[in-house]
Amino acid sequence: MLEYSVHARRVDDHGSLATTKKADITLDTDIKGRDDAFNPAELFLASVAACMIKGIERVMPMLKFELRGVEVRLHGVRQDSPPKMISIDYEIIVDTDEDDRRLELMHTNVRKFGTISNTVAEATKLEGRIRRRE
Repeated sequence: MLEYSVHARRVDDHGSLATTKKADITLDTDIKGRDDAFNPAELFLASVAACMIKGIERVMPMLKFELRGVEVRLHGVRQDSPPKMISIDYEIIVDTDEDDRRLELMHTNVRKFGTISNTVAEATKLEGRIRRRE
């Protein structure tokens, strides 16, 4: 079993700071919002994206998959009452010369072995596709 720890603290009425290892993230916890930090919903989506990219990094050597870059785009829909994310749509864009079958194999591996994406998929609708950069 792996374990993770994050410490978060309120800095002031405009934001908070989350810390782990040697990294800090400014959090938008201002009721009015702020443009220079991720709010909780955006941070949630960013963790899904990071999970997918990390999954690609982990699988690349095993599949001998060649790529020049990866981009993940996510769109989440939040309902108000009770407040929760009801769906997340994503698109993984890979800059690669690999064929469609291998691209789909990468997608299968990302969906199957992602800690965050698997957790999220059990709690809400998580759907998306992988495609080659044009």
